[in-house]
Amino acid sequence: SHERICQYIAKESSSVVVSVGYRLAPEHKYPAAYEDCLNATQHFLRHLEHYGVDPARVIVCGDSAGGNLAAAVSQTLAGRSDFPKLRAQILIYPGLQALDFNLPSYQQNRGVPLLFRERAVFYSLQYVQGDTSNLEEVLEGSHIPPDLRLKYRKWVSPD
Repeated sequence: SHERICQYIAKESSSVVVSVGYRLAPEHKYPAAYEDCLNATQHFLRHLEHYGVDPARVIVCGDSAGGNLAAAVSQTLAGRSDFPKLRAQILIYPGLQALDFNLPSYQQNRGVPLLFRERAVFYSLQYVQGDTSNLEEVLEGSHIPPDLRLKYRKWVSPD
């Protein structure tokens, strides 16, 4: 479903885009998808010569949960000297934080199709734990202990 956009990005940026099919939730809970993406990317980077790819032209890309995975893979590989440095990461509406689904962006866009606020939480829970039994708790924000919320306030807050 994403081949055409990957081809477009590769062509327009004169880069190689690694597109990985990964195991999906709820059948496969976290970290299955992350491990699939990391393993595939590491394999690709180890065998660039075999694929005829210039190591300086590799981009990791993903949308939605795939954007989260691309960011996680990029962070994991960022400080590694045993792999070529990624040229870039392209994150298309990535799911990057699950601490607070009541931030202004979620409130302002709560009823915007296709991904309503409740749907975003539903899919996040499917991805992380494979069930949605605490959906209401997450929507209310009570899934994060107050001390943890304070710790991350610098990065996740309306300010």
